[in-house]
Amino acid sequence: MADETVDVLIVGAGLSGIGAACHLQKRCPDRSFAIVEARQALGGTWDLFRYPGVRSDSDMYTLGYSFRPWTGDKAIAEGPAILQYLRDTAREHGIEERIRYGHRLRRAAWSSAEAAWTVDIERDAAEPLRLRCAFLVMCIGYYDDAEGYMPAFEGRERFAGRIVHPQHWTEDIDYAGRRVVVIGSGATAVTLVPALAERAAHVTMLQRSPSYVLSRPSADPVARWLQRVAGPGPAHAVARWKNLLMAMLVFRLCRRRPRQARELMLKLVRRQLGPDYDVDRHFTPRYDPWEQRLCLVPDGDLFKAIRAGRASIVTDRIERFTERGLQLASGAELEADLVVTATGLKLRPLGAFEFSVDGRPLVGSELVSYKGLMFGGVPNLVSIFGYTNASWTLKADLASVFTCRLLRHMQRTGARECRPRLDPSAMPLAPWTDFSSGYFQRAMDQLPRQGAKRPWKLNQDYLSDLMSLRFAALDDGVMRFSA
Repeated sequence: MADETVDVLIVGAGLSGIGAACHLQKRCPDRSFAIVEARQALGGTWDLFRYPGVRSDSDMYTLGYSFRPWTGDKAIAEGPAILQYLRDTAREHGIEERIRYGHRLRRAAWSSAEAAWTVDIERDAAEPLRLRCAFLVMCIGYYDDAEGYMPAFEGRERFAGRIVHPQHWTEDIDYAGRRVVVIGSGATAVTLVPALAERAAHVTMLQRSPSYVLSRPSADPVARWLQRVAGPGPAHAVARWKNLLMAMLVFRLCRRRPRQARELMLKLVRRQLGPDYDVDRHFTPRYDPWEQRLCLVPDGDLFKAIRAGRASIVTDRIERFTERGLQLASGAELEADLVVTATGLKLRPLGAFEFSVDGRPLVGSELVSYKGLMFGGVPNLVSIFGYTNASWTLKADLASVFTCRLLRHMQRTGARECRPRLDPSAMPLAPWTDFSSGYFQRAMDQLPRQGAKRPWKLNQDYLSDLMSLRFAALDDGVMRFSA
């Protein structure tokens, strides 16, 4: 087994990993680092997902990096444009040549005696690699890129057409002139339906229950005007703060006044679809706004497809597949040539990997989050996980800056270890998130927990995290530094 040592190891070359490497290179230029990526390309989500219409449901001024302006025409950008942005960022900052593709992390063991992680990595077409590093930064995203979530549908083997999960979309899937049923009501479904409707004979979105769907312009006129008069840097900064504060305002309105927020959102849907459309059945969720992510549709494309008759929504339960399509609980049958199961993701929490500290295995559900990016009792490890109620990169950027602050502080003080210390009996613990989305609920027993007070309480608030991660003292009485 090959053996190697670096100061910092970054696991994952997606949005978080590339950003972390750029911050590390700028703020800690004397630290050696490597990036390992399981797949054969950078980009993470934006390289993996290839289904028609794939795009962000966050604007690119907040999903893009704080240090690299987004200059595209659309604020709600398509997947290929986002992937190109990531590739350009990696190339311009000299990160691309540091990425080692086909490298899959299998286990990581911390030794206090050596003040180092020993990381075992499997490689495509090469012998395994053992890396030692003083600090480990996990940028693996939150879902399993090997497979999506697929319910056990009765009779699916009888269906004469094709069934595909969006996570496994391939170029040979032909939907032109065909009847397509998309199962689901989340962000993937509302993205797929208008995109497929451009070429399909008809597209039906079959949902068990609705989600909140809001139309939003794909272009940001304020940002585009600022680009012309002030340049890309100032335009990006202003648009980032504008959109960030607007998103925070909407989130707080939804949480504090859910009834009024619900009424406003449904009013906007009725304005799109007209008074005769059954909004109560097809667009009125059972939960309050922002208990799950809102589904954004750029320029109302989903509503346009419905108004044009190219797409429709059916709210019902699936009893079973038939040869011709889907038998529903209401007795109706949906005929289809292609069924797309936009039924959700599988989370891949940190506990899915083999981690140990001084020989003691780490169990994901027993970990307690520290500032939303480290864990009680686990030294020299940051796990970057973005916001559930805002753009992923907002939290990822702050986490990378915090990591660099830690590394500089340790170098300045001679510390080799930083470890959040937690007494679990000192406060009650709660689930890691109160999000009711199915993919979180299915993995809740594997996720870390959070405490009732700072720094153990998980924030979903950028301004609070900005103060905590960028400006607050590192030696806070909880984080213990030692040599």
